[in-house]
Amino acid sequence: MTNTTSTNSAPNATTTFASGFTPSQPVLTPIRDQAAQLEKAEASIRKFEAARNDRWYPLFHIASNGGWINDPNGLCHFKGRWHVFYQLHPYGTQWGPMHWGHVSSPDMLHWRREPVMFAPSLEQEKDGVFSGSAVIGDDGKLRFYYTGHRWANGHDNADGDWQVQMLAEADNDELTHATKRGMIIDCPLDRVSHNYRDPKVWKTGDTWYMTFGVTSKEHRGQMWLFSSHDMVRWTYEHVLFEHPDPDVYMLECPDFFPIRDSHGRERWVIGFSAMGAKPSGFMNRNVSNAGYIIGDWTPGEAFEPDSEFRLWDWGHNFYAPQSFTDGDRHIMYGWMSPFTPPIPMEDDGWCGNLTLPREITLGDDGDLHTAPVTEMTGLRKHTTEFGSVRLDTNELKTIVPDAQAVEIEMTIDLRETTAERAGLRVHATDDGAFTAIGYDAQTQRVVIDRQAAARGDRGYRAAPLSEQELASGLLKLRVFVDRGCVEVYINDGHQVMSSYSYPSAGPRAIMLATESGGMAVRDLTVHTLASIGLADKR
Repeated sequence: MTNTTSTNSAPNATTTFASGFTPSQPVLTPIRDQAAQLEKAEASIRKFEAARNDRWYPLFHIASNGGWINDPNGLCHFKGRWHVFYQLHPYGTQWGPMHWGHVSSPDMLHWRREPVMFAPSLEQEKDGVFSGSAVIGDDGKLRFYYTGHRWANGHDNADGDWQVQMLAEADNDELTHATKRGMIIDCPLDRVSHNYRDPKVWKTGDTWYMTFGVTSKEHRGQMWLFSSHDMVRWTYEHVLFEHPDPDVYMLECPDFFPIRDSHGRERWVIGFSAMGAKPSGFMNRNVSNAGYIIGDWTPGEAFEPDSEFRLWDWGHNFYAPQSFTDGDRHIMYGWMSPFTPPIPMEDDGWCGNLTLPREITLGDDGDLHTAPVTEMTGLRKHTTEFGSVRLDTNELKTIVPDAQAVEIEMTIDLRETTAERAGLRVHATDDGAFTAIGYDAQTQRVVIDRQAAARGDRGYRAAPLSEQELASGLLKLRVFVDRGCVEVYINDGHQVMSSYSYPSAGPRAIMLATESGGMAVRDLTVHTLASIGLADKR
């Protein structure tokens, strides 16, 4: 759960907290009627949707039909359908009391809206149903694990919060209803400073494991490990991982999963969204930054890292990713996080969307690659092949005069490109505004630059290229342009960049562009994309 208003203060001394970890049975304390709360949330969303401004509302990214969203939750492939849940504030376009929104699809291409899944109805979650994961048990039933949230003083975060881990069980195969079982892991205040949330559950061998993020008493960002044999009663094992940077005080939305390289060797990936890391050069430029570390893990032991912290995504707006497996692939969604004001879509009746689904693979280079799942090619409606293209110094060439939903595939021949910057301008409008995407020869990085943006935050982000990529002399870019955001996949997803981009009124052109030199494009293809079906108002 991304709490965009959290502080680091501990709950006040007058608040009573349980000192143990695990109740003997789930603790269920209803305080509100769940059905009534869900209907109230749906009614509020319908009001936002009716008045929603769609100028930047995505055509092929998942977004709520109204209100604010953040972290992807409960990702799963169950009974032949893909399910994406997400943190939802149905009563405003800024962060607020969290619910769970829900969409589902038979193919990851055509999506439908499902009823809001969870609303705060228990004492332990009265101020928010925070983030969590979904997992299919040995009995074939799907279970949700999530964090229940309460403000320590009962009304705001001035005195910290009380967070505990909760369990719910799906009532039907469509995952449209679930029964809350209640609290299964309490918060031990004697060991926790503030944050205690976002459970991820998996099975290794005969044992179920859970990890979640914690701010320790020493104010260090940690992930704790629990185990269970019945998925209900959980036993504390040990600290799975503590971030080596003392400035990092919380590891939000943690992830942990095995992955094999092309030679069949199993590695373990620990992922998290680090709160508190200071910017350094090109690293950690966002408010908080999501990344991963590759290493090894054996049950009963701590995670042993053997790589540095690496960003999942180098763009302006990426946070709180969650991964899941469909049995063959490891797939991840992230939240395109609008942390930095101004945030113009807040005025349009909605705020926030998720990234495209990305398949995670471990390359022969020892690094993770995240490319769009192969299903995304099914969105292509019309394809234009441009072949090879050359631009002279400081030349602009329009390739799409008005783009609403477009995918661009291009390979830049760096050996024959002399420009200081060479690539694309997207969302280019008649007032001179645009977002630049391309190769920067001086930094030898791929950049998204919003200096010419008419709205929203500006600044630029820069993703690295390896020595091998630079030596090849070829740069492959796959760029997805939606109404209000862009995703850039570099060299088949070795690096990725996700950023919001709010175009002005009128046609939204896509151009090839060069600065202080020419560009040689070996091949260029543009695909017009279909809608995934969520942009239509009900």
